[in-house]
Parts: sequence; structure tokens; C-alpha cells
Amino acid sequence: MQLSQLRARAQAFTEEVAREEYLAYAGHQDGAAFQEIYDRYADILTPDMLAWCLDHYRSAPAGSEEQRAARRMLEWQIDSQTGRQLAALDERELRAENQAVIRLDGGRTIPYQSVAIEIANADDHRERNVIDAARAAVVREQLFPIRLERLQREQEYVESLGVAPTYNATFEALSQISLQGLSDECATFLRDTQAMWDDVIAERLKAVNIPIQEATRADALALFRLKEFDGAFPGSQMEERIRRNCADMGIDATADGRITFDLDDRPGKRSRAFCSPVRMPEEVYLVLRPHGGQADYNTFLHELGHALHFGNVRPDYPFEYRWLGDNSVTESYAMLFDHRMKDRGWLLRYTDLGKTRVQDFLRLAAVEELHFLRRYCAKFIYEVQVYGGSVSKTSLPSLYAETLSSATTFRYQEADAVSDLDPHYYSSRYLRAWQLQAVVNAALTERFNEDWWRNPAAGPWLVRELFGEGQRETANEIAARVSGQPLGFAPLIRQIETLLDAA
Repeated sequence: MQLSQLRARAQAFTEEVAREEYLAYAGHQDGAAFQEIYDRYADILTPDMLAWCLDHYRSAPAGSEEQRAARRMLEWQIDSQTGRQLAALDERELRAENQAVIRLDGGRTIPYQSVAIEIANADDHRERNVIDAARAAVVREQLFPIRLERLQREQEYVESLGVAPTYNATFEALSQISLQGLSDECATFLRDTQAMWDDVIAERLKAVNIPIQEATRADALALFRLKEFDGAFPGSQMEERIRRNCADMGIDATADGRITFDLDDRPGKRSRAFCSPVRMPEEVYLVLRPHGGQADYNTFLHELGHALHFGNVRPDYPFEYRWLGDNSVTESYAMLFDHRMKDRGWLLRYTDLGKTRVQDFLRLAAVEELHFLRRYCAKFIYEVQVYGGSVSKTSLPSLYAETLSSATTFRYQEADAVSDLDPHYYSSRYLRAWQLQAVVNAALTERFNEDWWRNPAAGPWLVRELFGEGQRETANEIAARVSGQPLGFAPLIRQIETLLDAA
């Protein structure tokens, strides 16, 4: 098979998987048929094809564009072949999630896919923890065994491919991300922000009358939902306001009709929003199941960053530069947009907070940002231990709960030890995305002033210089190109300190 033929078949396969994911996870159909898709494309998911991609990568001149493209195709081949091995398990997990029901005393039931929304919207500390305990029981009994089997089989299969000696070494070779280096950065961030976190979380929990020793992950979902500000973020006006923001910066929110907003509530729709590029750039879906208030605005903006990226990728680029690459890049564009919720000028222009409440909101937004950064740093450190094989599978629940609880103050459920794992170290992409969005925001501010988000020249610049390039470059390369600044946590710490000091 020639490279051009592989590209065409790979794109067709990826589009079919993406469409099936969209229809299943958005609740448009009951379950998914991933295995059937993998079987239809078995000709490009063989040991010989993997060997061909590996040889193509190893024979390409070091540092060349050919090697860059070959690395993308090799990573895709490994991910896809792994996915084929695990497709039946993924279908089984989706069926289990769609059928699972949380049962509470008094006969009340909650569909599993809706439970996160129920917890986030529960006002009473005891009520949300009762719901979460029932959820954890369902996870432990029905979902944990499936997810643990998936973890084990994924790790064994990747290591059997022989690209590198271990799962972690394979990831590092393909991603060019140092797991130990990023893990050390995370540990330093947790250490450097510990005193600040202790102060702000104690203040936040005291304000809502939750003893710090009783705070749980369920409480975190509710606290950072920020229901007290719902009136300033009317759901009926969310889409119109964000469309207006895009128009102000000189771009269309739907990329001239290529992006479809799927914002309705329906049974079977996942509570976690996502963006699904079914054909790139021609057909992109932004999927959100409403929670209410600022959480929906934040999520809409995040997924819009993805959608605008996918919907504006250069159509003449090859498959590997449109669909593949360092996902830290697309996550950084998503975060660039959702961080408008931490921008005083943006909030005053596009929400109903007003000058009297905006500062209170920004302080809580800073606490939320610090919480999520500390959570993801701890999660990544945990994942390196899990995939590195330094901890037994029986020890995962206690290690998970201890690691995440220590970093966030909120007590975590041991049942989520496998559910909270990101396959292929996707958590590393989030962490680098946080860092890159700060660099891109600084570059936009330098070019178009601090209110770049309403400068009609800013949007076209984003499309031309960033979105259009897909993910041809890595996060490090983009940071160097747009600002000459390296990636790191320091700008994020300064931003959080600025928001807290301003209050």
C-alpha cells in the first residue's frame, strides 16, 4: 500500500469512528458498533502495516518534515490497533453506562449518565454525598471490572508491539514528552502552591459551612458549579452572546456553517461535553448537555475553541496534519476560549455579572483554576505510577484516593481509581495545554491589546496563524513561534495570584 492510499483509508476509518462516537455519546443512538468499523478497515490495521509505519518513521531523516509526518502516522497506527483490540470492551462499557441506574432510599432513581449533573446541582452537603456514595457503588460493582480489564489489556498490547520496551517508553518516543520531566514539574507546582491553596480552600469551605475534614469530591462538583451566579449566566442567551463575541473578534462561531451546536438535553447524552470532528474541517459537532449557569458558559467556550480549531484547519493539509498530532494544541485553544471566564472585561461585556459582582466571581474562578491544576498535576503523577508498573493493581484504589485527596483537600472515592485514568496519558496534553494557552494569550495581548477577544483582527489572526495549521506543530514549537517563550507553570501561578490579589 502506498502512503497516499493509507492516508485515504485512515481518514475514512477515522471519520467513521468519529461519527459513531458522536451519535452514541450524544444520545442519538443506543450504543455503538465500533467493532464493525474496525473489521471493515482490517486491511490497514495489521502487524505488517504497523511494521511498515515503524520502518517509514525510523528511515526518515531526523528532524525532517517526513519524520514529523511519519511519527504522526505511527502513533495513529498504534492507537487504532489498540482501539481495535479494545473495541468490544469499549462497547460493553458504553452499554453498561447507558443502562446503569443509581438507586436511592425512598425509591428515587437517577440514570448514571445524569448523576454528575444531579450532584453538581444538589444544594445539601449530605444529599450530594448520599448520591455519590450510591454512584460509587455502581462504579465499583459494574464498571470498575470492565475498566480495569481495559487498562491491563491496553498496557499489555502496546508493550507487545515492540516499538519501545515499555508502555511509558512507547508514549515518550511518539509524543516527545518526558514523563519524568512533566511529573517533576507537577510535583514542584503542587509544592509551590500548597500554602496558597490551603488558605483559599479553607476560606471557601468555611463560607459554605463544610468542615474541611468532611469535604468530598462531590462537594467540589457543587462548589465549583457556582450556582449563586446563575442569574448572571442565562442559558437562553448563552449561544447568542458567544456568537456575538466571535463576531466581535472577526470570525463566525459556526465557521461558516461547518460547526453544528448540539445543546439539547436528551436521554443517553453524556454529561461531559465534547467536540466531535466527524469530517475535518467540513463537519464538526459541539456537544453539551446543560448543567446550568456559568458551568455551561465555561464548557461551551471550551468546546468552541476545539470546534473553531477543527472547523478552520487547512483542507489541503494531509490527513496526519488535520487529524493527528499533539492534542495539547487543540486543548490549548479550548482553554484559551474558556479562560475568557477569568477575564474581567469579557465578563462585563458578555454576562450579567456587573461591576458589583464580577470581583467575587473572579476570586472564585481563581480558586477553581488552582483546584483543577492541582487535581490534574496529582492525577498525572498517579498515572505515571500506574502505567509505569510501580504499583500493584490491588493498590490502585488506595493510592488514587490518597494522591488526589492530598492535592485537592477533597476526599476522593476509591472506586474511581480506574475511571479517572486518561488513556494514552491525555492528562499530559491538558497540562501542556494550560501552559500553552497562557503563552498564546500573552501573544494575542501583545498584538491586539488585553481585550483582543473583541478586536476584529484577532480572529482572522487565530485562524491564519494557529487554527489553520491543525496540529502539524507541537505545543513547544507553537510557543516558540508565537512568543519565543518556553512552556511552564509560572505564568499560570502569576495569573491566579493576580486574580486573588485583585479581590
